Amino acid sequence: MVCDTLGRPLRFMLTAGQRHDNLTAKSLLDGFQAEAVLADRAYDNNDLRQTIADMNAEAVIPSTRSRKVPIPHDTTIYRLRNRIERCFNRLKHFKRFATRYDRRAEYFLAFVHIAAIAIWLR
Repeated sequence: MVCDTLGRPLRFMLTAGQRHDNLTAKSLLDGFQAEAVLADRAYDNNDLRQTIADMNAEAVIPSTRSRKVPIPHDTTIYRLRNRIERCFNRLKHFKRFATRYDRRAEYFLAFVHIAAIAIWLR
């Protein structure tokens, strides 16, 4: 999911449960203009960092512990990442989202869009 600076959802992509979200991050960012892209350390890979650099944006992603040379990040900007977490929390207030009652992916994704509209209207 991509959020704006106010923590409102902008774009979603549904993946298989066993697939890492990091694989779809590049396609989620396609077409966006940003000054900075915030993500947690699970998204720390060179390919995503290059995509963010190609956007002329700053990658505010903490380095994983397995990196031999850690890449510094702006901790002041990284504190704003809690807005993304708050967005997920708002979506989880919808029981249908939190428990994923829908068996078909397209039904679930349709409800995610409805829930996102409800968040935007608050």
